[in-house]
Amino acid sequence: MKILIADSMHSSLFDMLRDQGWEYAYHPEFRREDILQAIPAYDGLVIRSKTFVDETMLLAAKNLRFVARAGAGLDLIDLDAAERLRIAVFHAGKGNRDAVAEHALGMLLALFNNILRADREVRSGVWDRERNRGVELMGKTVGIIGYGNNGSATAQRLSGFGCRVLAYDKYRDHYEDAFALESSLEEIMAEADILSLHIPLTEITRYLVNEDFIEKFSKPFYLLNLSRGEIVKLEAVVNGLKSGKILGACLDVLENEKIAKLTSEQQEVFDYLRASDKVVLTPHIAGWTHESYFRINEVLVKQIQNWL
Repeated sequence: MKILIADSMHSSLFDMLRDQGWEYAYHPEFRREDILQAIPAYDGLVIRSKTFVDETMLLAAKNLRFVARAGAGLDLIDLDAAERLRIAVFHAGKGNRDAVAEHALGMLLALFNNILRADREVRSGVWDRERNRGVELMGKTVGIIGYGNNGSATAQRLSGFGCRVLAYDKYRDHYEDAFALESSLEEIMAEADILSLHIPLTEITRYLVNEDFIEKFSKPFYLLNLSRGEIVKLEAVVNGLKSGKILGACLDVLENEKIAKLTSEQQEVFDYLRASDKVVLTPHIAGWTHESYFRINEVLVKQIQNWL
């Protein structure tokens, strides 16, 4: 079997492929035209984040048997076309779920305890205890939308902080466990103090969190988005922060992550978010740890091995 690796990968992948007796070509420098030209010679394609595998590319891949995404999301792959062409699709959701869950807790604790602001102040010689008085996670109700790998790992950690976790997943049944109660979206909107998103980007979830969605919550809440940026309309978040309906936000992802190329409207929203002490921002690194970089490879190779 011949595999084209068209994105930067942890070097551990190469030994794993050789151990299986699979031939591979590593071309992280390849762009779309390079992949289109080369792909007919390969049985498998491994990507990370830079390549959109659409129907055109899949049709050009005359011998392709599978596409493997070294990450959790599958929004870069035309899943309908892959199914029609009988091309298997794999992703490594289990590979970075612990990293995402830990990052979610880290962002939330930083927000609740004013850690970023307090750190800046102390470094500049300001010792203000009262202004930086924190809020406890203990006893809070957390609503999780999307109870797959990342959502369930996050619920497990939240339960250790004494949180009550309500989980909603449109595509699963009977998923209640020791860490979360199976709930409706309406129940989450009625009871949650904190909302955490762990869902893929689809036409259904695009801008799910908008002005109307936010207003349906019965009380002010904190928002965490560690899934995909376009699930949340950031202008609506800014308005929610201004009105007090959103108490704070932890955002690992943005609508437009090319922050040097924002539109004027996007820039205005981003400027508000980055100036606010009620917002914690990170550059899409929730699943990006040294351990997950290795573990993702293990998960992908195991899936392909089992499929074969």
